Amino acid sequence: MSAATPNEWPLWEVFVRSKAGLDHKHCGSLHAADPQMAIQMARDVYTRRQEGSSVWVVRSDQIVASDPRDKDMYFDPAEDKVYRHPTFYELPKAVDHM
Repeated sequence: MSAATPNEWPLWEVFVRSKAGLDHKHCGSLHAADPQMAIQMARDVYTRRQEGSSVWVVRSDQIVASDPRDKDMYFDPAEDKVYRHPTFYELPKAVDHM
């Protein structure tokens, strides 16, 4: 991803947690001059109906991701490791939500 030009604010990725205990979900992007402005704008744009309990913003140029072309290298070997799958025991009824 290219850096912002001198006349353009950097791009920020916005993540919102709808309720306490749930995970943050990516909900969009916006341009802002600094982290405080990004948080305020994210709140105004993505939580207008009070659906959020927490907002994260991350500069897009700071995110590091795997290349989809490297999928086999990163994810296929996990299928042959059966010990990573919980198939060798039964869960107690107290944890039936898993």
